[in-house]
Amino acid sequence: MGAKRITVVIDTMGSDRGPETIVKGACQALLDSEDLDVCLVGDKDAIEKAIEDNKAPKDRIRVVPTTEVITNFDHPVMALQSKKDSSLVKALTILRDEETCVGLVNAGSTGALLVGSMMFLSKPGERVRPALAAVLPAEKGGFVCLVDTGANIDCLPSMLVQFAHQGSDFMKDMYRIESPKVGLLSNGAEETKGNKLVKETHQMLKEDKSINFVGNIEGTNALSGDCDVLVCDGFAGNQVLKNSEGIARRIITDIVKYSKQTGKPEFMALVQHLMATYDFNSLGGGIVLGVDKPVIKAHGAANESSIRNTVKMLVNLAHNKNIYV
Repeated sequence: MGAKRITVVIDTMGSDRGPETIVKGACQALLDSEDLDVCLVGDKDAIEKAIEDNKAPKDRIRVVPTTEVITNFDHPVMALQSKKDSSLVKALTILRDEETCVGLVNAGSTGALLVGSMMFLSKPGERVRPALAAVLPAEKGGFVCLVDTGANIDCLPSMLVQFAHQGSDFMKDMYRIESPKVGLLSNGAEETKGNKLVKETHQMLKEDKSINFVGNIEGTNALSGDCDVLVCDGFAGNQVLKNSEGIARRIITDIVKYSKQTGKPEFMALVQHLMATYDFNSLGGGIVLGVDKPVIKAHGAANESSIRNTVKMLVNLAHNKNIYV
């Protein structure tokens, strides 16, 4: 009987850096996991050249050629319907139809990926609104799953409750947390704080005994580790995510300037630590929750390290859920 295998589908098109960088990251991921195969979808010539340049194990790589690309300038729904030979449509189709495929990585259009995930990977018989989550480092160690981070701007309380369940299930699967602590982003820790959406959601989460709700979480404690899952609407979540990235970048830049001005190179070790902790390339990508198979949206400017880490996330999920073929 042969070794058990898992396959990650990778859309190589649509990123800022081009298919060469995506393929390089995929080749690095193959060296991390012996039970991993990758399916690379996109420009056949560009993919095969990148494979040769990286001396990748060809027996673990499948190339699916396409002739079209969905860009950030395309209307998501219209592009998905009209560009049938696009790399994204082909990748989603393969993920949906092939049992061996455990997840998808894409660094292209966020809107098209979210709509495509709903069209191709909606869970049968369920009316679930997919959300986009980010995994961020927590002050107390471990990680916080921030959900939603931009897929759903105008939300109902029932949607935020769905996000709480989706985030909780993800943290169980990804990090084997038995009962993830779920917090609700608000402008105060007190139960009476928050706008109408937050107050109504708080009451619903408080009454939901199937999740471990720990109450409101203020923005200053968003990444403290007081909760494993932080729930919010997509507008607020996107602000938390981008503000965190912006503040981390500002602090790192200031430390570099100070190190150069004072001639104290020892501070560069701190910079390297902060970069490894907070740089988006080290954190992987955003996870589409609420669909039948995991989909990860990598940053448009993702480098090979980022692609490698997003593939690792999918491999870890498959291992923890014991998904093998």
